[in-house]
Amino acid sequence: MLNCKLSTLSIKTKWFKGVCLSILGLSLLSGCSSFNQKVQTVNIAIVNNPDLIRLKSLSSEFEAKHPDIQLRWMTLEENMLRQRVTVDVAARSGQFDVVSIGSYEIPMWSRQGWLKQIDNSTAENQSADYLSSIKKLVTYKDQLYALPFYGESSFTMYRKDLFAEHGLKMPDYPSWSFIEEAAKRINNPTVGVYGICLRGKAGWGENVVLLTSMGDSFGARLFDESWRPQFTTPEWQQTLSTYVRLMRHYGPPGTIVNGFSENLALFSSGKCGIWVDSTVAGSFVTNAQTSSVADKVGFAFAPSAGLGKSSNWLFSWALAIPSGSRKSKAAEEFITWATSPEYTRLVVQKYGWAAVPPGTSKRLYATPEYQKSAPFSAMTLKSIEAADPLHPTIKPVPYIGIQFATIPEFQGIGSYAGRHFAAAVAGSESPLFALAQTQANAEREMTDEGYIK
Repeated sequence: MLNCKLSTLSIKTKWFKGVCLSILGLSLLSGCSSFNQKVQTVNIAIVNNPDLIRLKSLSSEFEAKHPDIQLRWMTLEENMLRQRVTVDVAARSGQFDVVSIGSYEIPMWSRQGWLKQIDNSTAENQSADYLSSIKKLVTYKDQLYALPFYGESSFTMYRKDLFAEHGLKMPDYPSWSFIEEAAKRINNPTVGVYGICLRGKAGWGENVVLLTSMGDSFGARLFDESWRPQFTTPEWQQTLSTYVRLMRHYGPPGTIVNGFSENLALFSSGKCGIWVDSTVAGSFVTNAQTSSVADKVGFAFAPSAGLGKSSNWLFSWALAIPSGSRKSKAAEEFITWATSPEYTRLVVQKYGWAAVPPGTSKRLYATPEYQKSAPFSAMTLKSIEAADPLHPTIKPVPYIGIQFATIPEFQGIGSYAGRHFAAAVAGSESPLFALAQTQANAEREMTDEGYIK
């Protein structure tokens, strides 16, 4: 950088002084002194869900207070985000400085050294307020490797007006058989109302999330105690056949392209009687500005099969810093702000209490204003606290995780399964064939990787 001090340069004219000041970008009052401040651009990759999109829209508040940090955003659909981020983080290429990742990746990537440890005192102090189950998702060996932007479980959302119209009463703990009967009675395609909306888009983070959680409630396992895949068991057959019936008979057209975002739009526009999905949807389906049924939504636990396990998962979208980032200090400053009480206050000021990212803060759930403004809050908290990743299903398993197994091989196994599950809904494969294909692929993967012989 050009360095000039008027006291040491033989600059005889105002014109030369002006050139010097113009090049350096200084005011006349600075005496054309050296300007060494450097603006860092922090590259951020996030999933395109509403809470993180809102963070992006409010991030100018952070930049205003940190003029030396500029934020550059990339927003991607969930499946694409996972592919792009995984490649970048594993290669340590440094393309991204902040990434939104889930609780599936955090323990494995931390163990591999792919994430930077979060060790500033502000983040550590904030972590004391995290719900205990969520804090466990973002730590490895008792150290923070990500900061949870929000936490979630799953629950059942339903139209109270349609239930009343058809003489139905939703239990606090519904069964899948009750859900199927209710969906059948509510389903009325002639007026554009469908009995149920469920994730159908293929992907281990889309339809497989629902089906593995649903399988837990039916007693299905991904692997037995010896890591042998279990997809052809009667429990999995019952899980997939129930799912296929619900989707084919009582779901909207085009179910196999519908993920979280698509079903959110359908439910909010009044086209779904029941929706089983993430608890984070609560603030959006009850927002009168974005939902035509905001005052008609009720909440219950995720369904069970009557065997003692509900199909409620546990997850966190968190903000992490890849170890390949060369701007980790600025990145850490940003993610600490994005998960801070200061950001919460900003959301409340702009959008109200119900819009605060849920599922992370003990203080939030003890706040009367939040309890009053967020009719979904009590069920969200109960669902998160009831989820048990260490004991996800009825029979013993060797893995941790409810809607996934925290092993690297699961991503490929789940993605393959998701395509066949979607084909079963579309009718191009039978449920039994889809499960047989999933089993064969999983056996190959687990054999190749040395889990089984």
